[in-house]
Amino acid sequence: MTTLTSPHDLLAAVPFLVGYHPTDSLVLISLIDERIGLAMRVDFPTEADPEQIDSLASHLVREKSDGALIVAYLPDSISESDYLLTPLQEAIELRGVPIRECLEIKKGNWRSLLCADLHCCPTSGNPLPELSDSRIVAEQVVRGRRLPYKDLDEMRASLTSLKPDTILNRKIKAFPEIDYESNAVREHQRDGALAVTQLLADFQSDGKCEDRDLVARVLARLQDLQVRDYAMGITTSENIESLQTMWHWLMRAAPKGYIAPVATLFAAVAYENGDGALAGRALDRAFEDDLTYSLAKLLRRVFAAGWPPESFTRMRGELHPKICAAIFGE
Repeated sequence: MTTLTSPHDLLAAVPFLVGYHPTDSLVLISLIDERIGLAMRVDFPTEADPEQIDSLASHLVREKSDGALIVAYLPDSISESDYLLTPLQEAIELRGVPIRECLEIKKGNWRSLLCADLHCCPTSGNPLPELSDSRIVAEQVVRGRRLPYKDLDEMRASLTSLKPDTILNRKIKAFPEIDYESNAVREHQRDGALAVTQLLADFQSDGKCEDRDLVARVLARLQDLQVRDYAMGITTSENIESLQTMWHWLMRAAPKGYIAPVATLFAAVAYENGDGALAGRALDRAFEDDLTYSLAKLLRRVFAAGWPPESFTRMRGELHPKICAAIFGE
């Protein structure tokens, strides 16, 4: 995201960073070389928890942040934020990270807690600006980013299953499970990898796929971990938007029992593409389908630890060639 130059910019940027227009939230944003890094959102705490404050501040250190932004969306039941924001600011600055801005949003008004000019930032705050007029919104739309969801409920609704497709379900179940004792394992895995590649090609060219046989083939073959890991490794800066659209649609189209692999793939791509909140909700969908799905558990830990999105790029660079060799041969 472009450099933020004003509180108006920051207010407009936050919904893009967390995926929806937050309420009752505390948002902490890392700055690295004046550019936005990790954005963390938590439900606004009703009391100051030293462990939570320490965890949030420590994430900034792990990110090697050279600055931080705080945006506090107060619940209507809370009138003052000093009990939380003061110790949070102290914990961050104690770790050598300067706070560049700290905004408080309360009952439709905002104010900067770092601004001592009461004419500029009165105690009652200033009315929230029309965020759609911000250059940040215009720049994100030009770059192809979708507008943030209205709220968390709308985000969750966007991930729910589509109307069941009985024909698709029948086609999926027509694929026999892979017999890992047979000599045909690699052939099935190769078939799955090629199906994923073809599905992506359809989404890149048409933005959709109407071939039920291909969709069924992908969903059936993604049950294999090698095929799933191959699918995770094909992400590039050129195809990430198409992949996020594809996995999102496929996750909603998948019948019960086939959702978890696709939901984790969507979560990984969304996280790497800067949609951390959406990635977290996608993992919820994976656990609803399979509470024990190991990759979903791993990604949950990765997201909670605040891994930078770039770590997925490095991981793919190490693992994807090995997976391709295992599926297609040297």
